[in-house]
Amino acid sequence: MATTADIRTGLIIKLENSLYSVVEFGQNKTARAAAKVWAKLKGVDNSRSIEHTWNSGDTIYPVRVEKKTYQFLYQDDSGYNFMDNETFEQIALPESMIDAPQFLKEGQEVAVSINTETEQPMSVELPDKIVMKVTYSEPGLKGDTATRTLKPATVETGATVNVPLFVNEGDVIRVNAKTGEYIERVKD
Repeated sequence: MATTADIRTGLIIKLENSLYSVVEFGQNKTARAAAKVWAKLKGVDNSRSIEHTWNSGDTIYPVRVEKKTYQFLYQDDSGYNFMDNETFEQIALPESMIDAPQFLKEGQEVAVSINTETEQPMSVELPDKIVMKVTYSEPGLKGDTATRTLKPATVETGATVNVPLFVNEGDVIRVNAKTGEYIERVKD
């Protein structure tokens, strides 16, 4: 049995028949009252974000989660289709389970979090940094590199990323999948 002493960032717990991921947590101690443990929670199976407080030592119900490597195959009416790299089983998941669907490329490997109690997929995480090819970008003006001015560029998945003026059509760039921000130009 787990208690509030076992709370950590990223832990997935069952609370009020829903699954939540711990985003942030802390402890409040006062001179006369018992210590309290608080946590900011993000819904895994719903889109809610809540804060919850427990008395120190209360029982919590963590859910065991396993991360497996899947490969993105294609998108159709049933959703986004992924294949398990070990068993070659295919699953279709809705867009709401994917953290950055605009950056998914065919053949890309992703981490799928699976609830070990129900064997159901809970979320899909892309790698932190993704390499993309710029398919469309307005040409930058020569010599206009003194300021940190950005321009929109369309990448191979159709997503738009703000890039520095020196990035041109056909360049390969690295993008932060979590924030959608340009990181660097990739040299061939």
